[in-house]
Amino acid sequence: MAIIKSYRLLLLCGQLTFFSYQALAQTSNTDTHTIHPVSFQNVWIDDQFWSPKFKVWNSTTVYDVFDKLEGKYEPDRPDIIKEKEKLGRTRNAFQNFDWVAEGKKNTQQHDGPPWYDGLVYETIRGAADLLAEHPDKILEAKIDAYIARIAAAQNADPDGYINTYTTLMRPNQRWGTNGGDDKWQHDVYNSGMLMEAGVHYYKATGKTKLLNVAVKMSNYICTQMGPAPKSNVIPGHGGPEEALLKVYQLFKQQPALKKKMTIPVNENDYLAMVKFWIEDRGNYGEKDGSHARKSDSSYNQDHMPVLKQETIEGHAVRATLLATGVTATALETGDTRYANTANNYWNNMVGKRMFITGGEGAIANGERFGANYFLPESAYLETCASISSGFFSEQMNELKADGKYMDEFERVIYNNLLSGISLTGDHFFYENPLVGNGNKRWAWHDCPCCPPMILKMVGALPQYIYAYDSDHLYVNLFIGSEASFNINGIAVLLKQTTGYPWKGANKIEVTPKNTTKFAINVRIPGWAEGKENPFDLYHSKVNGGVSLKVNGQQVPVQPVKGYASITRSWKKGDVIELDLPMQPRLITTNDSVQTVKGKLALASGPIIYSFESLDNPGLKDYRLKSNASLAISYKPNLLNGINVITGKAADTSGKQVEFTAIPFYTIGNRQAGNPYQVWINEKTK
Repeated sequence: MAIIKSYRLLLLCGQLTFFSYQALAQTSNTDTHTIHPVSFQNVWIDDQFWSPKFKVWNSTTVYDVFDKLEGKYEPDRPDIIKEKEKLGRTRNAFQNFDWVAEGKKNTQQHDGPPWYDGLVYETIRGAADLLAEHPDKILEAKIDAYIARIAAAQNADPDGYINTYTTLMRPNQRWGTNGGDDKWQHDVYNSGMLMEAGVHYYKATGKTKLLNVAVKMSNYICTQMGPAPKSNVIPGHGGPEEALLKVYQLFKQQPALKKKMTIPVNENDYLAMVKFWIEDRGNYGEKDGSHARKSDSSYNQDHMPVLKQETIEGHAVRATLLATGVTATALETGDTRYANTANNYWNNMVGKRMFITGGEGAIANGERFGANYFLPESAYLETCASISSGFFSEQMNELKADGKYMDEFERVIYNNLLSGISLTGDHFFYENPLVGNGNKRWAWHDCPCCPPMILKMVGALPQYIYAYDSDHLYVNLFIGSEASFNINGIAVLLKQTTGYPWKGANKIEVTPKNTTKFAINVRIPGWAEGKENPFDLYHSKVNGGVSLKVNGQQVPVQPVKGYASITRSWKKGDVIELDLPMQPRLITTNDSVQTVKGKLALASGPIIYSFESLDNPGLKDYRLKSNASLAISYKPNLLNGINVITGKAADTSGKQVEFTAIPFYTIGNRQAGNPYQVWINEKTK
């Protein structure tokens, strides 16, 4: 701890290099105002709610996921047990790389689904971010050993191509060509996750071996795909767009890094490929047939050109990852066409298709978005879809500096993200329906895509607490932490202390090296002012108001674009105090939502609550009045410490019964498969 404090003091005294403000992207869209997240090196989390979770994720989850990818697990699902008996072992994702490194091709033997390579890379990306925040030499050595096996597999191919499923099963169908299907093969998706892992691991460790593998693959892709006469190939699964953009940005920002690569780097080729992958969707047919390809339909957002799409459609994970890539490209290029498309996607997603917990994807068949306002309790709500929608919302916040995007990001991280992983950090939900009757978290899955995505989000989370531009600091999330900034050439340290999400009091200490004038924008959550959803998809009434003080003096709360802006000459010892109303509130839906009409949900702060039958016998018959009296209390010994909401409901006979509601993210942690409900029928008489 003493070392960390000394490091922070050096930062404050200006003796270390700070990140500097980057020029804002200039566009003709006046609604666009670019802000920047804060790098890992400049944020330290010390929070009552999040710090214990990070301890579990660092010590248990990241090792657990890598071990299970290696096949070191006891299956807990009948389908996996059956496969283990057939194979004589559990599946090992790394065995695929070893087989390819040995020169094997077309063996018709591959462990796991075609996207297993991508899950390895995603786990490395998430682990890299965690390493940047919490150095761990044992974990780093473990990853280095994996990287050596990955590099050996790539070195077996003269082109630098690496996708183990296609090499071992369909060597003549790279990228899904020649009768293949990249929606299943995931060649381009796996490649994108490799690119992302290479960039993140380099930034965390300074090591270039995996980045070099990613650059080789990026270069090869640029020789193979694009306008005629190259192959007309788009990613069968969204995600590579943002990933390759990160490679472009890395070399643009660090041109000297090119000398450390074993092959030439032309980053402009990467940006051109990103644009092709986005803009070629919907352009699958050519008049002369010379550059035609089969349409992937709305399932893969290929039903019409992306820049003409006004609603978010198809496979929810693919769609939200594509949307994130479109937004990231808008940020990089300042192209208003991309910004407008991202805006259309987000407005439709949040205004008509987002579930109260931040879940996405109403329909299990195709893991798809449903129609507008189709929000059934039994919806699919894949963990990965909510996480990718969270990344999308955060990118929109960077693009537009509007707090409503972080409202929805916050909805995801406190609800659907955390429900996807057990409190012990080693069991996971693939689906997160709002009514449960037997669904259990699993140790491992035949499609274990959610654990790596969880690691990606929790690894990235610290950098999203704050943001900045040339003369504003933004407080986006209420998480106990310290962050260092350089604004107008002056070093500034913010220290945030909070009991959130259980308590509404937040204190932000401001310590500039010298007294200087700038603005601090503090997000005022929409729910805290009676705006449960920016498009009124959900409604609630808040008991109590928002209080904002500077040095003990009340400041008017007049949010603009979701932020209360405080401009003054800041000096050492200045303190901002924000108090948010955390009393329980009842939530109803827009009248257009027929699937939960006449039902109520409970919330406090950003947390959505659920009723488990373990606490509520006869739960399915409960009826709750819209003016029910609700109480909230903290239970330190329950589910690692939570607020519970209590009150009275009526059973079918009209008899009053006591109920207890717990945070949605904690369901199934005391008794696996225990029935639960988020929405409760309203008692109208």
